[in-house]
Amino acid sequence: MSARNDVPPSTLGVELQEDGVAVEYLDGRDVFYRGIPEAVEGSVRTAPGKEVHVLVTDESETQGVLLYVNDLNTHDDILETTGVGRLLVDQGKEAVLFPGVRAAAESHRVEVSVDFTVADGRVFVFEEDELGERSFEIVPEDDE
Repeated sequence: MSARNDVPPSTLGVELQEDGVAVEYLDGRDVFYRGIPEAVEGSVRTAPGKEVHVLVTDESETQGVLLYVNDLNTHDDILETTGVGRLLVDQGKEAVLFPGVRAAAESHRVEVSVDFTVADGRVFVFEEDELGERSFEIVPEDDE
């Protein structure tokens, strides 16, 4: 059983740049997710065993909330001082990350889906491990 808890996120500064996404933690440090996020319609299903971070911006795209999904490595007090949240989703279950944004866990993968009739900002999913990182932006499905 995990000794980690869900931690609510705080609003953080966000800067969308040409070569990636920068997030400013409450303690003044920055994290930079490198690369232009790949646009994916409706939902993203991550590879198994990856660290999954979900960033949801507000309409201004200059603020947002950052959640670690199923992170068991980061101590609660570190998350609280940085403003990053954590949500633990049991295998075979799903949970609301933010209004209009859901995460489901299955087979050590996380699937993040967005209902754009509810979510007003942009939704980014970052997956990473010691071998590399990938970034996605979930966009509305094309209704042609």
